Amino acid sequence: MATDYDAPRKSDDETTSLEEVKEGTQTPVHASADMDESDAGTSLLSADIEHDELEVVVVPKQEDEFTCMECFIVKHRTQMAPGKKQICLECAS
Repeated sequence: MATDYDAPRKSDDETTSLEEVKEGTQTPVHASADMDESDAGTSLLSADIEHDELEVVVVPKQEDEFTCMECFIVKHRTQMAPGKKQICLECAS
């Protein structure tokens, strides 16, 4: 069955007219009403998370590693595809 996505859609849930919205007959819905008490302190934008710095140790590529020319992931030489130059086993298959 073909669906015309440009056709206006009406649902039974949307019975509010424009006049009712303008008059303000509906009660406003607040986002805080949907949140649980446990969600109140777990905002991703909280001050505790904003000022944390990540500490990451970057290890340079070792002698027994190569960079795959397909996926650009640094892998051990044992994962290099035979007969293929600088391609890992996953990308070769």
